[in-house]
Amino acid sequence: MIIPKSGNYLRMVLTMSVSKYIKELQSYEEYAFSLAELIKAVDKTEISLKRELSRLVEKREILNLRKGFYLIIPPRYSNQGQLPVQLYIEKLFIFLKRNYYLGFYSAAKFHGAGHQQIQRDYIITSYPSILDIKKNSIDINFCAISNWPNNNILEKKSDAEYFKISSPVLTFVDLIHHKAKLGGLNRVFTVLQELTEEITQQDLSDLLNWYPYMSTLQRFGYLLELLQADKVIIEQLHAHIRTHNYYPILLDHKAGQKAGAVDNKWKVAVNIKLESDL
Repeated sequence: MIIPKSGNYLRMVLTMSVSKYIKELQSYEEYAFSLAELIKAVDKTEISLKRELSRLVEKREILNLRKGFYLIIPPRYSNQGQLPVQLYIEKLFIFLKRNYYLGFYSAAKFHGAGHQQIQRDYIITSYPSILDIKKNSIDINFCAISNWPNNNILEKKSDAEYFKISSPVLTFVDLIHHKAKLGGLNRVFTVLQELTEEITQQDLSDLLNWYPYMSTLQRFGYLLELLQADKVIIEQLHAHIRTHNYYPILLDHKAGQKAGAVDNKWKVAVNIKLESDL
């Protein structure tokens, strides 16, 4: 949300304190700000502003999330010492000047796959990599990828702003593709099971127009069939794979193991027993 910059408003903020500026932001459902924004809005020296910010950090009214970027912690979130990520993630990445989307377990939760209560937030970004953030109760994991999606990134509305999130299909294949970083295929299997019903033909079609990882699509197809997904969607995926060269792979890649001969249409050698928590 953009705060109107009328003459009266500018005269007001030039004389206000940092605390009053923060209250003004909250009145517009803004929960984050940068030091650069504050310097422009409040007519005080940078040193003076930083002193005020330090006092507010000590009082736990704000949190210095990254150098030069602050979160506002309203009273209803003060016990947790954190904000829901969807309230500030868009503004953070405008500040960082980077592509992003909420992904993995964090995206799955918004698509109704919330069986596993994950305390960490997962954000996919473009390169170069960003260091993870662990401050107070905030725990953000960043995963940088080289092939940025051409489709399958949705916008959802939070109380504060719109934020970007992977679609159900992109969430599903991301969980498969990055399974090693997330604790293995068995760790993500229950979430995949919950996501299956959210997959649509259009979402899959959008993904197949750009997605480059054939081995992940093979595992995707095998798991959809195992989870008894819509047969039309399964055939749609298989028809796409048949138009490409694809080779035997392991369901769960393990060093030193080879797929060998396989007896299913996805050419996936099943080398792991999958167990659901549902």
